[in-house]
Amino acid sequence: MAISGFLFLSWRIGEIILLVPIVGMLGWFVNGFTSDNQLTPTYILVLFIVSVLALAWTFFTTISYLRARHDALFVALVDLAFVGALIAGVVELRGIAGANCSNFGASINLDGISGNSHFYYHLNKTCAMLKASFALAIIEIIMFFITFLLALLVHHHHRDDDRVVVKREYHTSRHNHRRSGSRDYRSSRDYDYRPASGRRSTHRSSSRRRNYYV
Repeated sequence: MAISGFLFLSWRIGEIILLVPIVGMLGWFVNGFTSDNQLTPTYILVLFIVSVLALAWTFFTTISYLRARHDALFVALVDLAFVGALIAGVVELRGIAGANCSNFGASINLDGISGNSHFYYHLNKTCAMLKASFALAIIEIIMFFITFLLALLVHHHHRDDDRVVVKREYHTSRHNHRRSGSRDYRSSRDYDYRPASGRRSTHRSSSRRRNYYV
């Protein structure tokens, strides 16, 4: 396996690992809206659909890598298409980028001379999940662009290997053709020589017989 193929599989596995939590978190939102008989907002639905398709695509190309290697150019084009689709999903969810999903503070109660301090931390679950999905989707855009470039390298190396195999087969066929031609030539020479020798021997025996009777 070439180094480009190894890197392609490594980045593919990384894409699968990051796509699973995106699909899980956005699927939780979709399930919630569906259970309440409400339409899922576009900024969630677009990225969810793209993530599900991307997860299926990466899983398929990882399992059938030997087949995908022969169609590396097609794989590269599909990865580039997912780069554009993920960018569209991130743009739809861009409103969550500036949101503050956590609240941290401290309260101090004075009781005479001594004071008691209490710290608290509040995390908005829905906001944090959307923001995590947004961040992971940006990472996926970068990773899909890298696998796009690696798939082009795999296509280039595989095309060069095919050219070498064709040249070797062509050279072997020419060599075998020459050997078979020389064998046919030798067999034809042997075939023509033997009857000639037979004719010569017959001619000599007939001349001897004629001299004997005279």
